[in-house]
Amino acid sequence: MHEIHSYQVAGFRFVIEGPMPSMPNLAPFLSEDGEELFRMELVSSMVPVPSRPVFKTEDGPGFPEISIDALEEGGYRFRMRPLPGKPLAAELRTSEDFTRSRLLFVGEDRTFALNNALMLQFAFASARHGILEMHSSVVMNDGKGYLFLGRSGTGKSTHSSLWLKHIPGTELLNDDNPVLRLMPDGTARVYGSPWSGKTPCYKNKDVPAGAVVRIRQAPFNKIERLSAIQSYASLMASASGFRPFKELADGWHRTLEGLTAVLPCYVLDCLPDQAAAELCYQTVHG
Repeated sequence: MHEIHSYQVAGFRFVIEGPMPSMPNLAPFLSEDGEELFRMELVSSMVPVPSRPVFKTEDGPGFPEISIDALEEGGYRFRMRPLPGKPLAAELRTSEDFTRSRLLFVGEDRTFALNNALMLQFAFASARHGILEMHSSVVMNDGKGYLFLGRSGTGKSTHSSLWLKHIPGTELLNDDNPVLRLMPDGTARVYGSPWSGKTPCYKNKDVPAGAVVRIRQAPFNKIERLSAIQSYASLMASASGFRPFKELADGWHRTLEGLTAVLPCYVLDCLPDQAAAELCYQTVHG
């Protein structure tokens, strides 16, 4: 019997056709509701096709490597490796609008392959729908979500943990890849997702976005609100998807403009201590 699995993230549904590996992170998002964003078929083989290179990630040691080619017949091919120089894990081929795809598992780590393929296709398929897949840690407090941005290793997760420890009523929503959405009514909302980095936090919850805070390490604690232009740049730097696909840029830019108009953005220079969490909370919550 042909397997069909349906999930909803940020109000949109995606469908996976075919036998899946065990994916506990997807279980909270099982749903047949919502507008279909894309459909992915898991296949056992693919015929070689002509292509040209478009992009390859260069995040360095310790990060996955993804190469992207444009197919001569139309659409794109993504090749995913868990680390640079490691054997290929999977190949994903998508339609030009990213609404259809086929995924071929090549290596043994099918969980890694499927998660990364879904994250990629979700980011690109949702570009025209007011959605940004963020590299961020997010906490919820008093009915709102607060996103902490920053380069890897700058202390996003540490700052979330300080809120959890020192700010009463705080709950972790996602620790690596939440979804930020500009709603049809012009408000901003943040959603949990099935992808949360090294922290297993897969919550199918969402709240209005209260603020975005970029974390920078410093020998002192200081927080400043960013201008509209600075806010735009800060959000863009932590959003997935911009570099390879210029044809999707209009959608992402409209989303950024809408978000910066309604969502306060800050930069927090800080120590990893209680005082930094309290300063941040008092500023953004007020």
